[in-house]
Amino acid sequence: MKMKKLAAILLALMAAVTLACTAAAETPAEKGAMAGGWQSAEHPEMTEEIRDIFEKGTEKLIGVNYVPVACLGTQVVAGTNYAVLCQGTAVYPDAKPEWKVVFLYKALDGTVTVLNIADFDYGALCTYGAEE
Repeated sequence: MKMKKLAAILLALMAAVTLACTAAAETPAEKGAMAGGWQSAEHPEMTEEIRDIFEKGTEKLIGVNYVPVACLGTQVVAGTNYAVLCQGTAVYPDAKPEWKVVFLYKALDGTVTVLNIADFDYGALCTYGAEE
């Protein structure tokens, strides 16, 4: 009976150590971001790394100039997806800039592709006075 209690205590201690080590991890995946789940950016500024990913992914786009403003979040997949808030301006005289979200995918081999370019949804942000 004492051996069973000792074994149970050792298993509980090992589980506690494993949880503590997992909580101290540094990468988004190790911080508990599930593969496939979007993780909001801690800081939305455009880092050099994210700016490089954005430039690599959008370099062949024509007709609209996109200026990245903020990284909204990432998604861990077999690689990483990025959601980047941009100001897009069509390349013609007197074109008015529009806010867009550019979704990029960076593969494990380093290649970057544009997955989607979506209108920025102001309505989703305007919840003042909304009924719950």
